[in-house]
Amino acid sequence: PSEIPSNDQFPCGRQQTPGKETKAPRAHTPPQPSRLASQAPPAPPLPEARCSPRAPLPPPAGSGPLRSRPLPLLRHLEYTFDFGVPVMQRDTSSSDASASHAGRVRRRRHPTEANTDGSRANGQPLLVNDQNKYKSMLIRTYSTVWMIGGFVLIVYMGHLYIWAMVVVIQIYMARELFNLLRKSSEEKQLPGFRLLNWHFFFTAMLYTYGRFLSRQLVNTVTSDHLLYKVVSGLIKYQMFICYFLYIAGFVWFILTLKKKTYKYQFKQYAWTHMILLTVFAQSSFTVANIFEGIFWFLLPASLIVINDIAAYLFGFFLGRTPLIKLSPKKTWEGFIGASVTTIISAFLLANVMGHSHWLTCARKDLSTGWLYCDPGPMFKPEHFSLGEWVPQWFPWKEVAIMPVQWHALALGLFASIIAPFGGFFASGFKRAFKIKDFGDSIPGHGGITDRMDCQMVMAVFAYIYHQSFIAPQNFSVQIILDQIIRNLTYEEQKYLYEQLGEIFHERQLMQS
Repeated sequence: PSEIPSNDQFPCGRQQTPGKETKAPRAHTPPQPSRLASQAPPAPPLPEARCSPRAPLPPPAGSGPLRSRPLPLLRHLEYTFDFGVPVMQRDTSSSDASASHAGRVRRRRHPTEANTDGSRANGQPLLVNDQNKYKSMLIRTYSTVWMIGGFVLIVYMGHLYIWAMVVVIQIYMARELFNLLRKSSEEKQLPGFRLLNWHFFFTAMLYTYGRFLSRQLVNTVTSDHLLYKVVSGLIKYQMFICYFLYIAGFVWFILTLKKKTYKYQFKQYAWTHMILLTVFAQSSFTVANIFEGIFWFLLPASLIVINDIAAYLFGFFLGRTPLIKLSPKKTWEGFIGASVTTIISAFLLANVMGHSHWLTCARKDLSTGWLYCDPGPMFKPEHFSLGEWVPQWFPWKEVAIMPVQWHALALGLFASIIAPFGGFFASGFKRAFKIKDFGDSIPGHGGITDRMDCQMVMAVFAYIYHQSFIAPQNFSVQIILDQIIRNLTYEEQKYLYEQLGEIFHERQLMQS
């Protein structure tokens, strides 16, 4: 091993003070060399450093000139040290100097300088300049075309098939939401616990659709006396049957509680009830809209689709200003453009759909036959004269507007301003669980729940709006007949018929 150098070998070391012993600077002691390393020739000595208070240590072998970080006040100057010799250069002196050193500090743009990057504004890049987004847009468009085509086919098939489609969508939504909080390690210790979730699901489905479709079900089986009595009895005791099924599931849950999994099981129990509230309390209003007339299902659903597509296109080509932090891709340009497009589309689509009896007639039973009915005053056009302010060359002197078109404007306004907050709620929910989508069943769109978040909010509003402003408030002959058929037994209906016959006979005698 080499000897430790003394103070004489450090010309720049501390000066000794008289009367005090000054320790020599501690030198680095290399590790003990091996026998083979001891036979190697000694390394050449380091060059002697100049004894100066500002003299830096020699750079390691093979390294380039030392460079320091530019001072904040001298951002346009750069200090270069070559073995302790400072050289001051401007960073704009030559392009060769900047290219010769890979570690050059990038000059900051002054706040007053213009932004030369045309693809950015307000810190948000334009998606139209991102080439990777075109592939995603193509996949999204392909899936959208298939969904719209299948949707149109099901609408053409009729009310019963649309109801079946809604049930399938609800099952897929529940499946995606059930899977969010499931843990495979816990499920292995709880056989049959997943089946319990679906027990509660189908119990809620039986109760919800039994309440909504009892009138259509009774009208379907009226011709068969035996089947009519069975169905009438099931409808009468439906609430008790559903409550018993729920209590059976509740007892089942208590009996499956196991030690070390209490917390997980109660989380799943609460999560299941939240799913039932989300899926059925909102989307089941869609079924009520269907049997009031496909128009009241198709128009709100179409407005959500139009709003979604318009927001995507306006945001893709013009989006610059972020709208909300929960959805960084949503922009004000997309929101405003989609709102205007949706409101105009609502007014025009209501006129187109209002001319079809298949869409406007309510279905009173569960049959699939073609429908013909009186469209009612809502779907009868009213003619308005344009007046003399219209130029002579204008081809139309009057316009025909259905009353339902004014109501469609309210639906369009809600679909463009309020319904998107259902999507924002879903975005916040996914951020809380740190997931991108609820599922992957639809390429380019995510899961079924990702497409139905705004639809559920819109379905509830369409049902409440229809019942509040459009549905007849007074009793009608059809409503009374439905109540008689649904709530009275066959003997009671026969007795009512005989009583009505006697009343009519007495009135005829009085008139004669």
